[in-house]
This record gives sequence, structure tokens and C-alpha cells, in this order.
Amino acid sequence: MSHRTFEDVKDVILSAHKNTEAGDKVGFYNTWAENYDQDVGLLDYRAPSLAANCLSPCFHGDRVTAVILDVACGTGLVAAQLKRMGFRHFVGVDGSKGMLELANKTGLYQDLKQCMLGDEPLPVQAGQFDVVVIVGALSDGQVPVKVIRELCQATKPGGYVCMTTRGNHDNLEYKAALEHELALMEGAGLWGHVAITEVEDWEKAVAEPEKGYIPGVVYVYRKSSQ
Repeated sequence: MSHRTFEDVKDVILSAHKNTEAGDKVGFYNTWAENYDQDVGLLDYRAPSLAANCLSPCFHGDRVTAVILDVACGTGLVAAQLKRMGFRHFVGVDGSKGMLELANKTGLYQDLKQCMLGDEPLPVQAGQFDVVVIVGALSDGQVPVKVIRELCQATKPGGYVCMTTRGNHDNLEYKAALEHELALMEGAGLWGHVAITEVEDWEKAVAEPEKGYIPGVVYVYRKSSQ
């Protein structure tokens, strides 16, 4: 394992923010895949565990038979957390072939699919999943807000959707747009919120002038049974 530092990680993440085109993003994540788990450890990236901890008390079904769609699954950090909580069946979707190769090596997933979220339709059947999770990818320059309607469509009636976003300054406009869409969908009767958890210590700040940790939020919604 290489001896990487937090400064190395800062440089990597800040370079990612400059990649605005989808192809550039995928290329970046393919390159980053090898060091990803180590780097997010240095970043003290807590989103996977925070999301799992928020979702777990909301879910009252059979965890052994529940099927979870892990969107923007990366190397499998969220699925690993959920497996510790009794879930067993995972389907992963990600835009990066490099990330999917590492996710496959974990043995956590029954199926893995490559998809450029926002540019291509989510490659799953509607109403198929007990839980849909997307952790870390709903932020400025990554997955567009419009994708959350596809997440809802993929969920079974009465199933759950767990989403996260960052609350740092650079992401506030995206966060506002996301929450507006969540509220519109709730107003339309598509789902209702179950838990919204604001977290102060989400991950270490990398962008100037932010110091210490940036905040984040976990949203858990339940799809209407109709």
C-alpha cells in the first residue's frame, strides 16, 4: 500500500472538481479506483456508515430477502456497511469500470451494471427494489438532481430510498435544488420523508477556505404504496 497523505487526497479531489464532462469524470474515477478506499479513509469520509445508520432503524422488512440497489456504488463501501446490518442482496450501478471491478472483488453484489447516471437511463426494472441507496454522488458536478425520480421509480411501493449530499459552501446551490425536487415529489404523493439527518462532521474539508470538517445530510424517503 502506498504511503499517501491527506495533502495527496486534497489534490486528487480538487482535480476531480475540474472534470466537468462525463467522460472526464469516468476517466478520473477509473484512475482513482486503486487508491479510493485508502484515500477516503484519510478523508475520514463517514457518509457510507452515516447513511447505513440512518436507514437501518427505518427499515422494518426482512433484511435477508430484501434486494438493495446501490447506485453510484463505487468500490462497495455502502454495501459493506449494510451487510453488517443484516442485508444480503445487492445490485450495484456505477459509471466507472474501474470502480465496478473493485466492487466485484468484494463478493457483496449479485449483479453489477455500468451506467452514466443522468446521461443514460438507470438499467433496472421499475418497482424492483426494497431499498435504493445513493451515497456521495448527489453533488455539484456529479449526478444531476433529475436522477432521483428514477431512483423512486426503481423502488417497490412501500420501499425506501436513502440519499446523501454535502452541505459545504460549494454544494449549497445543488443541495437547495435537490431539496426542492424532494419536496415536489412528496407534494405529488410519490413518497414521504421518514428521516432527514443533518451531520456536522461529514468528511474533512479539502477546499479553501473551509477548515476542519464539512457538513452533510442523509435523507430517507418511503415510496407511496399506491
